Amino acid sequence: MNPPTSADIKIPPHAIAAIEDNAIMWLTERDDGFTPVREREYIQWLSADPRHAASVIRLEQTLNLLGKLPQFRVELNTEFDRMPPVVPFCSPLDSPAPIRKAHRWPQALVWIAAAALALGTHTAWRLWQHSAEARYSTTVAGYELARLADGSTIELNAASAVVVQFSGGERRVKLETGEAHFAVTHDATRPFVVIAGDISVRAVGTAFNVRHTPEGEIEVIVTEGKVRVGDNRTASLFAPTTQLVAAGERLVMLKQTPQPVVKKITPTALRDSLAWQSGLVKFADAPLVDVIASFNTRNEIQLVIADANLASLHIGGTFNLKEAEAFVRLLEHGGEIRSEKRNGTEIILRSAH
Repeated sequence: MNPPTSADIKIPPHAIAAIEDNAIMWLTERDDGFTPVREREYIQWLSADPRHAASVIRLEQTLNLLGKLPQFRVELNTEFDRMPPVVPFCSPLDSPAPIRKAHRWPQALVWIAAAALALGTHTAWRLWQHSAEARYSTTVAGYELARLADGSTIELNAASAVVVQFSGGERRVKLETGEAHFAVTHDATRPFVVIAGDISVRAVGTAFNVRHTPEGEIEVIVTEGKVRVGDNRTASLFAPTTQLVAAGERLVMLKQTPQPVVKKITPTALRDSLAWQSGLVKFADAPLVDVIASFNTRNEIQLVIADANLASLHIGGTFNLKEAEAFVRLLEHGGEIRSEKRNGTEIILRSAH
């Protein structure tokens, strides 16, 4: 009688779970950096059984998919030090088990990795697609460019917030407050819908700007292609009562006049309305500390006020927030401020007197 092969051996569920847990821990330790000894042990563990390498490959595919989701990209990049699942069982098939420092993994990440290992990466990805959600927001002096998983981008103006939720059949963004510009990647099977107050803006592949004020005013400016705007409380976005807004047009809806008005927008008005995207901002007698906060949102080089008395110095004019060093030269030209570069990442501002 021939001895049983590995294919004939039925592996108990707890042993399979141990292989998966060990794969997670090995990958975490590999991310920290193997010592030569641990690298040899890892190779030995991989070659001990083909199920080990298969688990690692499936887990790597899942992590790669998760890395494309905005909310998990942060966890993968900055919180890769969470506690892994406890290995309840260690069979001869998965020895040696990695002995490593305590690392904490994101709980949802472990769940989706386990789902991928159990159901297959594609199935787990489809499950996760139905609940993928991320929130982006900026401060009163802030700005953010968010790149979404489908290749679309959202530029957020100051004091703005959006919630992004993608599913298999729709890409939905809720503009909670403020202003955002959307550059939408074409996907006819998944419309891109922006909700702002009582209206919905539907696009397939286009570019448009939406502003939602605390007073209830909503403005939609289309810079490329066309969008269809409808009342998200009563009307379908496909109904004939919806408004079609084309490039070079602006739709405005005031709280007191719920019927939206669509008009052509002049090139000058368009340029002024979207100046915030290029970094051009006009300040009218604003404290230097607020102006600097705006510059710091757009530049790797950060401006730092070293003398407290400078913070309340009032500044006026139109500036390009992407040119911090030019702004500093302008401040020095007035003779009241001197600057000093430090570490290539900061410019220190001090009183010249």
